Amino acid sequence: MAKLVGTFFHSHGGTTSLDPARWEEVRANRPIRSDVQIDDQETNLAKGARIHDSFRVLREKLTEVKADVLVVFSDDQLECFDFNNYPAFAIFVGDRFRKGWPHPGRELYQNRVGRNAEGGAWFNGHRELAVSLLSGVMQRGFDPAFCMDMPKEDRGLAGGVVRTAEELTDFTLPIVPIMMNLYFAPQPTAMRCYQFGKAVREAIDAFPGDLRVAVAASGGLWHTPGMPGAWLNTEFDETMLDMLKHGDARGMAEYFDNYVIPDDDTSQDTSLKARAITGMPSPGGPALGTRETCAWVAAAAVSEGRPTTIVDYVPVFASPAGNAFAYCEVL
Repeated sequence: MAKLVGTFFHSHGGTTSLDPARWEEVRANRPIRSDVQIDDQETNLAKGARIHDSFRVLREKLTEVKADVLVVFSDDQLECFDFNNYPAFAIFVGDRFRKGWPHPGRELYQNRVGRNAEGGAWFNGHRELAVSLLSGVMQRGFDPAFCMDMPKEDRGLAGGVVRTAEELTDFTLPIVPIMMNLYFAPQPTAMRCYQFGKAVREAIDAFPGDLRVAVAASGGLWHTPGMPGAWLNTEFDETMLDMLKHGDARGMAEYFDNYVIPDDDTSQDTSLKARAITGMPSPGGPALGTRETCAWVAAAAVSEGRPTTIVDYVPVFASPAGNAFAYCEVL
């Protein structure tokens, strides 16, 4: 039977791969709220070092648990899907998947730091486990989409999944990508993501093969990139991390869904349709990039009840974004 050996959690936003010496260039081009803290260059460089040291810790812990395969919860941001059809959940069942190529006009992000594969690089899937998870969650009340290929060859698979492959693995470890709609309203609630994570855990436990399975969440925490009046709610992030620390995945879901966006918070106004905004209502809780935290909720549900080690929380005010890193060993 398959054995869960650990859950891993990391942010994947731009400041996890952009040279911290250039973070203030990001700030200069974003309509950030005027009262948001400004860090000096020395502080930014130190925070950048903490981010990549946290990735190192997760990479070493993943190696220690000797996983045969890594299941990754993350969001698709128009890499595979578009507004002709946007599933709440989708499982990639192909034998391998590709990283997309750099986008024209994003030169600031092309010279990246950390571990990065070349554009167009291939990563291994795990078809047998992926198909088993797909059928397993369907038997447990979910009806996800499935992908046997990448419909947009130039975009590759979801960038959040690729970031996990780059930073946490040796580039050869098989991966089962689970893509969630965490960006484009209406999205699944955090409680639904919690329930989905529980179903994935049951499906892992039911897999008949002798397989050591690790699970990762990629995305979050608080960030509303490019939105007017963007700010960083460190209290929200710290509350979520404290519940994760104690293995309270359901509490994370409830806290997320019960968060009420203040009327004066322009950074989460999704009423006007734009490139990354559908104009349709969100189901409640924080909007935009912060909803990637629901990937953490799903992964936390997989190892619910077990204490989780918070490696670091790095608030980056130039974006602004809450970058966090954690792991739970299930041995």
